[in-house]
Amino acid sequence: MFTRKTLIALGIASLALSSPLLSKAQGSLPVYIGTYTGKLSKGIYRTTLNLKDGTLSKPELVAETSSPSFLAFHPNGKYLYAVNEDADFNGEKSGSLSSFQIDTATGSLTSLNQVSTHGVWPCHVMLDKAGKFAYIANYGGGNYAVIPLLADGYVGEAIQTVARTGTLGSNKARQEMPHPHSMNFAAGYKYLIGCDLGTDSVLTYRADSATGRLTPAKNLHLTSATGPRHFAFHPNGKLAFVNGELASTLTSLRYSPTTGELTPIQTLSTLPKDFKGSSTTAETKVHPSGKFVYVSNRGHDSIAVFSANAETGALTFLGNDSTLGKTPRNFSIDPSGKYLIAANQDSDSLFSFRINPTTGRLTPTGSKITVGKPVCVRFYTK
Repeated sequence: MFTRKTLIALGIASLALSSPLLSKAQGSLPVYIGTYTGKLSKGIYRTTLNLKDGTLSKPELVAETSSPSFLAFHPNGKYLYAVNEDADFNGEKSGSLSSFQIDTATGSLTSLNQVSTHGVWPCHVMLDKAGKFAYIANYGGGNYAVIPLLADGYVGEAIQTVARTGTLGSNKARQEMPHPHSMNFAAGYKYLIGCDLGTDSVLTYRADSATGRLTPAKNLHLTSATGPRHFAFHPNGKLAFVNGELASTLTSLRYSPTTGELTPIQTLSTLPKDFKGSSTTAETKVHPSGKFVYVSNRGHDSIAVFSANAETGALTFLGNDSTLGKTPRNFSIDPSGKYLIAANQDSDSLFSFRINPTTGRLTPTGSKITVGKPVCVRFYTK
């Protein structure tokens, strides 16, 4: 017979074993997966990465919501936000932003509320350092939106939309209008960098920490039909990298923390020289060490691996590693820099890879999980 005291102790132990907040110390890390919903997907899924061997646990559905294509965690670790990449929200031609409370005992999500992003097909969300505002890229709406985050995890109505204008690129099929695709804060959270695929622009906005409002500061125009999509800073804060979706390129940039200005350094292809098919880039990530930069190729179905000189920003192409599936839209690197998880949108699969600390190249761990149309991978580190 167990005493009441013993049962309570066992309950606490059970809670600790299942808590995502403690799982890192126990050798695993929670991973949340955003998807395009449909026949095989109902919303946001959760798996865990074993930090000893890179294996992934069986995925579980933790929230039903429409096409949560990009996810972001609140700095306090209590809430998760997802853009719903739709074109109709409550009768409005718009997508939406959904908020969820994270159950730290089980990792499941409880829906809080949902608001309009005031633009169709929102595809990216970024939060400020204090967790007071969410910044949304509305791909089909041609604008960015600023949405306040309330103290209880709920989201408020948008306080600002910033319409994009500018010279359109020469790709008539994809650059028929401005297409904001991402926003990323620089170190210090003074400036926010936006990529606009439609106008080949990488934009610097000044972000007001008190009001959340954006003010244009700088505009870098890349070669026509580059299609800048996703952007990542080097750990030193002085360099940055942007992929050209339409041109299948990676460009290194020098960043001025004083003015927010970006200056191109070098541009390289993300594809092998002998590749003749059709391919577009999706995600850009910098290794925590700052030694390597990774870009996903959709069509070639690979991760392009580059080394980066931390002083000069010079890139060296190291090769391509297969993602073992079709259309790798998104991927993520665990904080230790040991593993990379790639999401293959069109083969409904995610694979984990071991990162060679010397060469940067990827080796499959042999672990695969199945999730319908996975398009976002986010490590939960709180």
